Amino acid sequence: MSGMATPAPPEGETVMTRFRPDRAAYVRAHGWMAALAMALGMGALWVLGNPHVWTGAVGGLAAVALRGVYMASEELAAHWDLTENRLLGPGGRRVALAGIAQVNVLGSAVQLVTKTGDKHLIKHQADAEAARRSIEAARGASR
Repeated sequence: MSGMATPAPPEGETVMTRFRPDRAAYVRAHGWMAALAMALGMGALWVLGNPHVWTGAVGGLAAVALRGVYMASEELAAHWDLTENRLLGPGGRRVALAGIAQVNVLGSAVQLVTKTGDKHLIKHQADAEAARRSIEAARGASR
């Protein structure tokens, strides 16, 4: 897990806000993925003429549930820190507030798009819109 650690803020900067993933948002996202996987699995079997179309739903649900359980500890431990000048994320990510071109909400995630075209996700937020507003306010204050 050490490779996913969020770096400490640079000297002279303090963490103003910490964006932690929300377990309910994580479960909700996996619920939507399971519904989609179930529909796609059933659709594929129907197109192929399989008489046991219902097994596509079982397979889709099982695949997403297994992924959800397997990835939960890693996904729910990842967090982002907002300082006066930058966002610090898992895996050593550092995104300067001045380098952010757009801050978008995608479901329960906040997408950061940099001026160079890099994209980062702050995933599984309980209130993604509030997180977006916090980042936008910090961007405005740092200009």
